[in-house]
Amino acid sequence: MKDFIFFMHNDPAMPIDETAWGAYLAGLRASGAFEGGSEIGGGTCFRQSAAPAPLSDHLSGFLRLSAETLEDAQSFLAGNPVYEAGGTIEIRELPKT
Repeated sequence: MKDFIFFMHNDPAMPIDETAWGAYLAGLRASGAFEGGSEIGGGTCFRQSAAPAPLSDHLSGFLRLSAETLEDAQSFLAGNPVYEAGGTIEIRELPKT
């Protein structure tokens, strides 16, 4: 199994159905793929020797999931409240180190 992170962008085309999160997360837990996740709050950026890049304010949360392939990970998009509201979900593989 590989680990993937879903970055949820703050760009939904319509309001997010916040009540849908419970059922969506319950489905992920039941699948055995759910490894955690959270909303993302405010913060700041740091850089040692120059001005840092601006804070990425387009990210609203993340989910960590396990799946065999990227295509398998994509199957978990259905029901995601951000995705269902027309928002962007960025999926990245987390390399094993």
